[in-house]
Amino acid sequence: MDKAFAIFDMDGTLVDSMGYWRDLAPEYLGLRGVDSIPEDLLERIRPMTMAESTALFIRELGLSGTAEEMAADMNDIMADHYRHHIPLKPGMKEYLAALRDRGVRMCVASATAEPLVAECLTRLGVADCFDFLLSCESVGVGKNRPDVYHAAAKRLGAARPEDVAVFEDAYYAVKTAREAGYYVVAVYDAVAANRWEELKALANEYIADWRGAI
Repeated sequence: MDKAFAIFDMDGTLVDSMGYWRDLAPEYLGLRGVDSIPEDLLERIRPMTMAESTALFIRELGLSGTAEEMAADMNDIMADHYRHHIPLKPGMKEYLAALRDRGVRMCVASATAEPLVAECLTRLGVADCFDFLLSCESVGVGKNRPDVYHAAAKRLGAARPEDVAVFEDAYYAVKTAREAGYYVVAVYDAVAANRWEELKALANEYIADWRGAI
């Protein structure tokens, strides 16, 4: 990767957290007494922000409360994991240090709320590698649209999308960034292993393991 600017996804790219997120909605819905979750619901919420997901729960599952209240409850469940359990992916710290030493300007653009991202990356000792952290919730839409990448690239000072490397592990996010003109680096994550070959074919570059990727 020889770009001057880099936008990193958080979950599944920087940190090994997707298993926690995969289990969050069933855990939360179970606490709310939902015994049977529609088969397609978990896949449908994958590209959504937390607020969009909880709004869907209200519409389709008839749950009481506001989307904001429910999102806060789900964030509370995840917050403990970010504060205490979720690790960096192996080799990630060294990769970030190498880019920083080369003068690459970096940020995080994540579907995860900014306070959780900040707490986790600070605990893991890499928060100072990034110019800023940006969440899809702050922008208002998920990564099924390129808004968060455009906002991040503008803040980094990039003139064109093709000057920016976007690191992502999810197929829909890789597709969105690639179609918007960014240089996309697909990152392997075990939770999305079934789509790895598609990711490799779609991206400009791919990283199967951060160790040795420098």
